[in-house]
Amino acid sequence: MTPTSIRHRSSPRQSDWAYSKPVVVLDILWNFAFVVAAATVLVLSVNETPIMPLRLWLVGYALQCVLHVVCVCVEYRRRRRNQREGSNNAAVAVTQDGIGGSDLSSGSIEGSGSGQYGLLSQLDEEGTSMAKHLESANTMFSFIWWVIGFYWVSAGGQGLAQDSPLLYWLCIVFLGFDVFFVVFCIALACIIGIAVCCCLPCIIALLYAVADQDGASKEDIEQLSKFKFRRLENGEKLAGNTEGSAGGIMTECVVDSPIEHVLSDEDAECCICLSAYDDGIELRQLPCGHHFHCTCVDKWLYINATCPLCKYNILKSTSHGHEEV
Repeated sequence: MTPTSIRHRSSPRQSDWAYSKPVVVLDILWNFAFVVAAATVLVLSVNETPIMPLRLWLVGYALQCVLHVVCVCVEYRRRRRNQREGSNNAAVAVTQDGIGGSDLSSGSIEGSGSGQYGLLSQLDEEGTSMAKHLESANTMFSFIWWVIGFYWVSAGGQGLAQDSPLLYWLCIVFLGFDVFFVVFCIALACIIGIAVCCCLPCIIALLYAVADQDGASKEDIEQLSKFKFRRLENGEKLAGNTEGSAGGIMTECVVDSPIEHVLSDEDAECCICLSAYDDGIELRQLPCGHHFHCTCVDKWLYINATCPLCKYNILKSTSHGHEEV
């Protein structure tokens, strides 16, 4: 199971980076190194007589690398050709729009262009489908071939190490490298997942800092109106209240002429902690008219000076009040 055989198994958009020129060149050189190592050992180990067909396994391993390189080159050339054709089609479209011309000539050009493009697209899809099938078959064969090589090396034991040291140790290196690569990929994915889950609060705080969300100061928050909530008893009615049942009354604090607001049952709760207002609790009303528990909204405003519901910035109203004074 060669490590390069499990590359390029993602969606087309996710695998675009894998077919960039530097990555493709590195992939080709990497597989070429495996082929060169296998060929060198096969030449140097002519006099070795292993009890297991290790030469056959090394030849199969090298063929996997060669087939993978062929599939990568085909896919790379297809993508480059599509990019060039897309650029040429865009240039032709712009030229036709700029030149104009008769309906007959433009229709004939468009018809011939679309027909040629359709033929090239069909041939391109057939070549891509064949390359994908070969890559899938190569991946499956590489896994089976790795199991076979592991069995041959394990069954040979110390006899292979003594009679055919070059073949034996090269097979061990190839098998061990494949295992290391797979384990490394799995461990890296687990580490990234754990890091994202554990560092999520830090990421959120960083996003807040990047987004430049300024909080309000204590003086700005203290300038907001504060109310005391009184819950109505069962059966208690308000004068002039002909609508549905009222949940309670908000009475403004520390003023000579307090303002009162009647709250319905649905409105008599804090939208931050989602808890109903208790009798005698202190509420904070923002300039936009929304009200919350003092403890809940004060913590929010220290971080973000906007209403949690309508995103109204309270600093605008407080700065306007300072200017009037």
